[in-house]
Amino acid sequence: MSWVLYAFALLAGALNTVQSGANVTLNKTLDQPILAALVIAAVGAVVYLLAAPFMGLGVSSAEKVAQVPWWGWLGGALGAIYVLSMILIAGRVGAAAFTGLTVTSAIVTSILLDHFGWLGFDVQTAGLWRLLGGALMIVGLVLVCVF
Repeated sequence: MSWVLYAFALLAGALNTVQSGANVTLNKTLDQPILAALVIAAVGAVVYLLAAPFMGLGVSSAEKVAQVPWWGWLGGALGAIYVLSMILIAGRVGAAAFTGLTVTSAIVTSILLDHFGWLGFDVQTAGLWRLLGGALMIVGLVLVCVF
């Protein structure tokens, strides 16, 4: 089963890069970044609603809502910042540089989150190999962006 999860994660990463191009095109065509971002959010909401019958859609109890840590409510805002960054920056720096920058920063940040167990992640020690992997991501990013 885990190979299916890894395959889906690989697909999601590829789609994230394709999404950059689609979102940049939408913004260029509409020439309104906020309108483009709202369209992106609306289309995303439709996809979530279409997925709901397969994944379940229910209402959480007040107790469960009260148990959500403060940072648990930030995901939508952080996603919106990412989408706005994508539609404003990706077209100017290119798909490789934008994706390289966002993926490398995500890897480095994820190593920190895992190492310290921040934001609810299980602790995964940042040993030599993880740190080397993060460093290689940075080197790869420099190669992609400079050359």
